[in-house]
Amino acid sequence: MSKKEDVYGLHSVNAILQHAPDRVIELFVQKEKGEEHTHALVDLARKAGIRPQFCQKKTLDQRADGGNHQGVLAVVQAAPTLSENALPELFEQAQGAPLFLVLDQVTDPHNLGACLRTADAAGVTAVIVPKDKSAALNSTVRKVASGAAEVVPLVVVTNLARTLKDLQQLGVWIYGTAGEATTTLYQHNYKGPTAFVMGAEGTGMRRLTREHCDELISIPLLGTVSSLNVSVATGVVLFEAVRQRQA
Repeated sequence: MSKKEDVYGLHSVNAILQHAPDRVIELFVQKEKGEEHTHALVDLARKAGIRPQFCQKKTLDQRADGGNHQGVLAVVQAAPTLSENALPELFEQAQGAPLFLVLDQVTDPHNLGACLRTADAAGVTAVIVPKDKSAALNSTVRKVASGAAEVVPLVVVTNLARTLKDLQQLGVWIYGTAGEATTTLYQHNYKGPTAFVMGAEGTGMRRLTREHCDELISIPLLGTVSSLNVSVATGVVLFEAVRQRQA
C-alpha cells in the first residue's frame, strides 16, 4: 500500500486538486471558515469527484500539528519520488535550455520549501537533492512551497557527485556558489544548459560536490553580512539566468 501524507494550506491543497486529484484520499474543510474563503477549492474538489468533509477547526489543528492549515487539509497518496534515472528525460523535455537547481545539505524544510517556490517561479526544469543530508518532502515543505511542490520535479539522488558528472555528460554546465569564488554571478552566460549548486548556509557545499562543479561563482555582497539565506541566494542566481534568457 502506498504511503499517505497530510497536505494542508489553501495553495498546497489547491495545487494537488488541480494537478493530481487522483492522489486525494480525503479532504477536510473547516466549518467555521466563510464560504467565500474555501468556495473555489470545494467546487474544484467536487468537479474532481471528491466529497469534502466539513469539520471543526480543532480537528484540523490537531491533524496539522499546529501548522497553518488555513481551513483545509487533504490526506493524499504520497507522490512517487523521482530518481537520477529521470534526468535524461527531463533534459530532453527542456528542449535545449534546461535549468537545474541542486541543493546540497539543505536540511531545513522551510528552506527547501522556499527554494521549490522560487524554482517554480523561475521555470526550473528540476530540483535535485541528495537522499541523505537533505530535508524530506513533508507537509511543512509543501506548505512553504505554496503549491510549487506539486509541479516542480524533485529528483532525489543517492550520490550527488556522480549525478553532477551525469549532468555534465548531458551537456549541462555546473555552477557552484561559494563566497570565496573569484568570479561573480554576473560574469557568466547562463543561456545554455545550466545547473546551479547551492550549499547550506554556513557549511556550504561538501568537498566532493565542489570538486565536481565546472565553475565557482559568488554573489557580490555590499553590506556587512557575510552570507545570504540559501533560499534568498537561490532567488538571486535563478533570476539572473531568467533575465539573461529573456533578454
